[in-house]
Amino acid sequence: MAEVLVLEKVSRRFGGVQALQGVSLSVGSGEVLGLIGPNGAGKTTLVNVVTGVRSASAGRVLFEGRNITRLQPFQTARIGLARTFQIVQPFPDLTVLDNVAAAALFSQRGTRLSEAREFAAEQLEFVGLGQFAAKSAHTLTLAMRKRLELAKAVAMKPKLLFLDEVNAGLNASEVDHAMVLIRQIAKRGITIVLIEHLMKVVLTVCSRIVVLQNGALIADGTPQDIVNDRRVVEAYLGKKYAQLSAARG
Repeated sequence: MAEVLVLEKVSRRFGGVQALQGVSLSVGSGEVLGLIGPNGAGKTTLVNVVTGVRSASAGRVLFEGRNITRLQPFQTARIGLARTFQIVQPFPDLTVLDNVAAAALFSQRGTRLSEAREFAAEQLEFVGLGQFAAKSAHTLTLAMRKRLELAKAVAMKPKLLFLDEVNAGLNASEVDHAMVLIRQIAKRGITIVLIEHLMKVVLTVCSRIVVLQNGALIADGTPQDIVNDRRVVEAYLGKKYAQLSAARG
């Protein structure tokens, strides 16, 4: 499997806080990789560094062999990196269709508005929002806004897509629908890095999982490897629980 994304000893510091500590990681083309860790572990910071929202304090980020460490977000978008955001903030006064068309226009040079809208309509049908295309985005429910966020990201025609907490705030049936969409996106050949707290989702959708704690990579393996890793259990549930679990095992 060819490597599409490589992080080489990437660090990020905010004043006295070390948000990322020498993270080295590779993502294979077509892979669905889970990125997990406790709150404050550095997951979103890692996404921000890769996509150019924040710059790395040290280390390198390579995308398809190209050093993108100092690129800006609009530049990373145009070479095939896209992301969703934990807090969904569509353009509230634009229609649902034009929210998605804006993403297509932003990421693809030379696209005409008519072309962007046509492609946007296809992505809305894909996520199940076709009938809401003419509605203002502010009228959508949270679950619908999450789907809109997915449509916007896919409309950027990414090669690699970061999905940052796309299931937060959703009920069980909405989460199930989101998992179906994630699988369908992967079938398009899009590499996915899934940042997620719901272990049901990560263990079901991902073939490989990496774990961050306090900005450092502490585990990398199959779902079965991760659920049996004592360091991961300690990170989530504490050392005392990990010791009890090991004693019972």
